[in-house]
Amino acid sequence: MYVFLWRLFMNFYSSSELRTKQESIWKSLSKDDVVITRNGKPCALMIGIPEGSFDEIVRTLRQAKAISALNRMRSNGFMSVEEIDEAVI
Repeated sequence: MYVFLWRLFMNFYSSSELRTKQESIWKSLSKDDVVITRNGKPCALMIGIPEGSFDEIVRTLRQAKAISALNRMRSNGFMSVEEIDEAVI
């Protein structure tokens, strides 16, 4: 159930809609997060950034990516340096 709940607060657009529905995407972004899909699969996430919080948002996202990489490393038992760099950077 949790997996589907987050979809209620996100709008999905295909990569081709980035060109054709720009105004709609920007309006959506002011209210919710926007997921860009390629071939029906999520490939990018756009989030609104309140004024003055850019640095905090970037730090938080990088921390989340690092934690995710660490969790994968723990569950797989090993990650190469390249895999860690790809997950974090």
